[in-house]
Amino acid sequence: MATPGYGKQSAPEQLPRSAADFSHLPAREAYIASLIDHLPDGAAMDVKTLAVLQPHYGQMACRTVLNNLSTAGHLRRVRERISSKDCRWVFRTYFSRTPRSDAWWTQFLTTGEASETGESSTSGAPDPPKERTLNRTSPTSAAYAALAGLGLADARLALSAADCAALEPLAAEWLARGTTLALFTAALTAGLPPDGVHSPAAFTRRRLLDKMPPERPHPALPATRVIECTDCRGPCRAHALLGGLCRACRGTPKAPPPRPRLSPAAVRAHAARTRQAMISSPGS
Repeated sequence: MATPGYGKQSAPEQLPRSAADFSHLPAREAYIASLIDHLPDGAAMDVKTLAVLQPHYGQMACRTVLNNLSTAGHLRRVRERISSKDCRWVFRTYFSRTPRSDAWWTQFLTTGEASETGESSTSGAPDPPKERTLNRTSPTSAAYAALAGLGLADARLALSAADCAALEPLAAEWLARGTTLALFTAALTAGLPPDGVHSPAAFTRRRLLDKMPPERPHPALPATRVIECTDCRGPCRAHALLGGLCRACRGTPKAPPPRPRLSPAAVRAHAARTRQAMISSPGS
């Protein structure tokens, strides 16, 4: 193994650190999450290591915390082979200070792409706090800001707030395909008609459609990746994990089946046989 324990690996597209990062968690979980967040990538973060790194909680508490952080959308555990030519395996715990849904984790762990596609929560798992990413369609998204900035680059493409909101999905697709803000602005403002643009919104929509960049190929994934249940560490398919836990670990432990109860008559008969056996036994 490259490092002991489940070495930390930071998930992509996290928000910058802030004082409110883990305010949605209970105090114990927030404390351990903050500790993990400040560990460098590759650092061991198994329960034994976490128990040693801080004085307040033991191994059992740390195990419960990791399970709770998993269901809250902050981490997933995997086993990965280093390469197709190297048979060594490493254990990794992907950690995100920004809570993610089951759909996000499934997309990332199976394709390597950090995507907002299918962001609705999965039935049966607790809903993590609403994600706040730069590419999310909202008044402060990167796509909206790119559209609003066109008028600053060239007044002929000045768009209203309503225009930016309407064109935001197309601009978001450009950014999702790897276009930087600088390239976005240059592509839309290059070669504008010298006599002005009659309808900036219609003109921008036409250019967004006609000049849409090609989709990026998916990055190469590890030769082999096995996704694990956070609790029992059993291998699972990504879509079968809810909150990072397999079906068995999510389920409520079943109570033992009730023993059959004897009737009063059966109890008296059993007692009588016992007394008779004691009377008739030698040495009684």
